[in-house]
Amino acid sequence: MDITTCHAIITGGASGLGRATAQRVVADGGKVTILDRDTARGQEAAKELGATARFAELDVTDEAAMTGAVADAVAELGPVTLAVACAGVATPGRILGRAGVLALDTYQTVIMVNLIGTFNLMKAAAERMQHNQPDADGGRGVIVNTASVAAYEGQVGQAAYASSKGGVVGLTLPAARELAQFGIRVMTIAPGLFLTPMMSGLPEEVQASLAASTPFPKRLGAPAEYADLVACIYRNDMLNGAVIRLDGAVRLAAR
Repeated sequence: MDITTCHAIITGGASGLGRATAQRVVADGGKVTILDRDTARGQEAAKELGATARFAELDVTDEAAMTGAVADAVAELGPVTLAVACAGVATPGRILGRAGVLALDTYQTVIMVNLIGTFNLMKAAAERMQHNQPDADGGRGVIVNTASVAAYEGQVGQAAYASSKGGVVGLTLPAARELAQFGIRVMTIAPGLFLTPMMSGLPEEVQASLAASTPFPKRLGAPAEYADLVACIYRNDMLNGAVIRLDGAVRLAAR
């Protein structure tokens, strides 16, 4: 698909991986709608990107709000051809911790944002994409989800996060198979250790230690590298129904 005519809707687009993806889409000539709970950062990002970008405040777990946000995006910037789910939380917590068992509410919140929020964007975007004019391959749209290497090697204290991202991995192939009849591709990226706002909040020595655990390159991933992969997925019609680990060959230890 041609990214110069792309209209991307990106959840979590106000910062980190989502913001880098928005920057990449606009730099390549496309348009972008940023959806995020952080109004200040979202408005700042849209202003920075210019006339082909817009922002709307959104809680990704709100079904009606998501449907409305996607409808508004189409009304203002035209048919949506790319949906990228970057909104996520990484609330840690042991099942049996020193303060007691992991609160069900904590677990549910992580699942709601990371997994339900991803599905919420997927279905709202696909409903619109099915009506797009097809390209030469019959393609009408692309959906890119964000998992994590923790889906495969979840660490102690990541029960909620790892299972939410494991759900995103499991969603990928059946969604791709179902949406193929409409010319909609579904892919998932599983990042390793990336320099996102969550990572930036850690002490420098902790960041350095984490970077050193990556076989090569021995550094944290840059959000622009995630955005590069999104652009590659969008352009290459044969990329469908798979999860790509973007991780420098890192494999997470138990702790």
